[in-house]
Amino acid sequence: MLNISENTIQHTENLEQLQSIKITGLSRWHRHFKKLMLALLAIFLLFMFLPWTQNVRADGKVTTLRPEQRPQTIHATISGRIEHWYVTEGQSVRKGDTIVHLSEVKSEYFDPAMVDRVGNQISAKEGSILSYGNKADALIDQISAMEQELESKSKQIGNKIAQARFKIESDSLKVVQAGIDLLVAQRQLNGTQALYDKGLKSLSELEDKRLKLQEAKTKAGAAENQLASSRNDLSIYRTELQVVKNETANKIAKTRSDRFSTLSEQYDARAAVSKLSIDQTNYLLRQSFYYITAPQDGYIVKTIKPGIGEIIKEGDPIVSIQPSDYALAVEMYVRPIDLPLLQVGHTVRFLFDGWPAFFFSGWPGVSVGTYAGKIVAIDRNISANGKFRVLVAQDSTQEPWPNAVQPGGGAKGIALLNDVPVWYEMWRVMNGFPPDWYQQFDAPKPEKNGKGK
Repeated sequence: MLNISENTIQHTENLEQLQSIKITGLSRWHRHFKKLMLALLAIFLLFMFLPWTQNVRADGKVTTLRPEQRPQTIHATISGRIEHWYVTEGQSVRKGDTIVHLSEVKSEYFDPAMVDRVGNQISAKEGSILSYGNKADALIDQISAMEQELESKSKQIGNKIAQARFKIESDSLKVVQAGIDLLVAQRQLNGTQALYDKGLKSLSELEDKRLKLQEAKTKAGAAENQLASSRNDLSIYRTELQVVKNETANKIAKTRSDRFSTLSEQYDARAAVSKLSIDQTNYLLRQSFYYITAPQDGYIVKTIKPGIGEIIKEGDPIVSIQPSDYALAVEMYVRPIDLPLLQVGHTVRFLFDGWPAFFFSGWPGVSVGTYAGKIVAIDRNISANGKFRVLVAQDSTQEPWPNAVQPGGGAKGIALLNDVPVWYEMWRVMNGFPPDWYQQFDAPKPEKNGKGK
């Protein structure tokens, strides 16, 4: 039985026919089971070295990539009363199509000819500006005329002053001559008086000399008076010149003041024209706000103020619209502990609500019904739900997302991380370690210098 003897009988006798061999011998299934276990062990060992893609899962919802492509609410720019609706809910509209017509509710805008009346006011003010400009030019001419008049009068009085100076010089010579004549007459009288005392001159000659002396005194006094009068005339002419200058300066100053006042009124008129122009433009724009139009192509989702005759205020929402041209994206919310694992450009697979899909964790390549995306933005601030928002756009190199997916739908995202062996992933999960996310950088080579040679 144990085959320890060299004289074996297995080749001469059929041992399987023996009853004891049938009872105690091993079944042929035992050998098959052994092979099966070896095969399973080999498969298991091979499985442990298969690549496994680490991932982070998060729930999200479908949105649009750009803000202007998301559903928006159209608000009333002005207060008004709803007069007529041009659209219905669910209707498609193009950019510029009229949605609703409003009428005015404020009394200061009731006048239908208000824009034309403001235009007339602007024309009148512009005429005032022209008149003020002409008046300012006339005042400049008036100032020039005053300056010319001052120059003429100054020359005229200057001539009088020059004549007065010449006359003073002449009178001064007359005073000197009168003084000399007086001195001569006094000497002649003294000589005649001496001769008269000696009896050499007659009394008539003495009286004649006294008369000449008196005439000389009179002429000397008259010459001095004439000189004083000439000097007084010179002073009067100088004073007159100063008075003319002062009066003309006052007139010029007053005229300049009038010109500045005119310019100030002209500037006020220009400011009034500018204000009226602004009012006219505002009135024109306000009239354009009576018709609320679609800002872009889209679909009317809901009318918020449906009534006719209903009064709305400035900034009140009227209707919500969904743009028709948009690029889909998914915003998903990840836990803070998973945030360091994600970076812009990482691949994310999605399972959209209502779309059949089968996802095999670790082998996204064999999954069915999932769609690829690329992370384009990660919020720097945590959201109100305690998670971080991650925006994912379509991956243009992969299969496009289904057309049935609409903004607002749900989506489950699986962010794909590093590829690791299965045995490593099992070891990481059993030890509670996080997925690998550290980037490997090549250590910089030391630079060679003179000392290292």
